[in-house]
Amino acid sequence: MITEKDIEVFIDGIKHYFTTATELNIVVETPYLITVNEISVNDYTGIIGISGERKGFVLVTASEYMLQDLVLSLGEPEASPNLIYDVIGELANTISGNARRFFGAGFMISVPLIVMGQPERIGSVRDTHGYVIPARWKSFSFQLVISLI
Repeated sequence: MITEKDIEVFIDGIKHYFTTATELNIVVETPYLITVNEISVNDYTGIIGISGERKGFVLVTASEYMLQDLVLSLGEPEASPNLIYDVIGELANTISGNARRFFGAGFMISVPLIVMGQPERIGSVRDTHGYVIPARWKSFSFQLVISLI
């Protein structure tokens, strides 16, 4: 079961990533409950599997345009497809890694799975619930989705 404190941990992690990496704040909108079957993804998605004391996943999904801008904001001279893959994976991994510091060593995270377009499936149980944390960076909207049991 995801608690309000769990959600705050992930919100803090995503805010920290953007203020540290880009020196720009993000706007986090109101999180909402969703079933795994209802998850809508954007152009690119970074998925982190969670195992150990908690089980589930964390994913970040964003448009190609946002990721191109993010790559350039990180100081790269151009936003190649490989760098776009890297940055969505880094974003998902960094947020999950920051959460691991809060949840402890029993919160084990996988390497990021990067998907372009719609994944065949997300998560391991069809009727699992999660929370969408919608956010905006610059003029771009993106979502962080957490599903933990």
